[in-house]
Amino acid sequence: MSTSVLICDDSKFARQQMARAIPQGWDVSLSFAENGQQALEAIKAGKADVTFLDLNMPVMDGYETMQQIRQQDLPTMVLVVSGDVQPEARKRMRELGALDFIAKPVDSGKLNALLRDYGLYDGLGKTRSVSTNTQATSDSEKLDIYREMANVAMGQAGDKLARLLGEFIHLPVPNVNVIAASELRMAVAEIQDRAYVSATSQGFVSEGVGGEALVIFDDADFSRILKLLRYPENDESEGLELEALMDVSNILIGACVNALSEQLGIVFSRNHPSLLGRHCNLDQLLTRNVSRWNEIVAIEIGYTIQSQNIHFDLLLLFPRHAIDGMVSYLTGDRQ
Repeated sequence: MSTSVLICDDSKFARQQMARAIPQGWDVSLSFAENGQQALEAIKAGKADVTFLDLNMPVMDGYETMQQIRQQDLPTMVLVVSGDVQPEARKRMRELGALDFIAKPVDSGKLNALLRDYGLYDGLGKTRSVSTNTQATSDSEKLDIYREMANVAMGQAGDKLARLLGEFIHLPVPNVNVIAASELRMAVAEIQDRAYVSATSQGFVSEGVGGEALVIFDDADFSRILKLLRYPENDESEGLELEALMDVSNILIGACVNALSEQLGIVFSRNHPSLLGRHCNLDQLLTRNVSRWNEIVAIEIGYTIQSQNIHFDLLLLFPRHAIDGMVSYLTGDRQ
């Protein structure tokens, strides 16, 4: 008798990756959901003996979905599949009843071992064949692949920062847009209401692929950031604020770029980080630094430390033509 398996993820590409990782020898009937609300409907319809559940999704995220599964005592075994690899994320989902946690991108060997550990699969079959041919991929599907790649990078950067600060970092669904450089300000809606910001930048490049990462801080949050970093409480000088800005930026940008490198199988050369501006408005900051590209792919990630009311943003910026190169690297469709 086949096992009904539900894959819940807002990314089509991530759903394909997960389906491809499932061993071919495991007799399953696959169903898919794009958010937690759809997942609950599928579970109630008997389509999910086992659920592979993402955390960061619109409509209803993984935490909310797991709470509903527990409260309604729904009959499914949940394995979390997420780019958010913070220890606190694992702890929270286990406490809600999830069996285990699988980090993105999914390693089929580790998945097989996990399935055997829980008695769900005892064979050594091949992984499934699920096509991700970029030749037939639309622009929207390419952006979906791009978003999923950023999601994994975001999670690894959040984990590094969480371990440094000893705080849980709230991670959003990355916001991805293809826009003219002059429209970037309108695309970063999460930063619009901040009167004054400070920011750093670091460029990175490999053969055929390059971009720039910006970390933008709300100036009003600096005193709380200094406290988390355990800097002297009575010293909030410009020098310490700059040091804090560089420390957090190096962690976020370094972890993101390293995660991109691992996913793409390439090595990026990075420039030295530079200060873009201090105590300036967002329009001034962005206008000065992206005008060299006519059209850009902009990925906005808003990190939040809710317990401290701290917000900062990471912007990954690429020239428009880079998206095809990165999709080709990620899917293996290279000439």
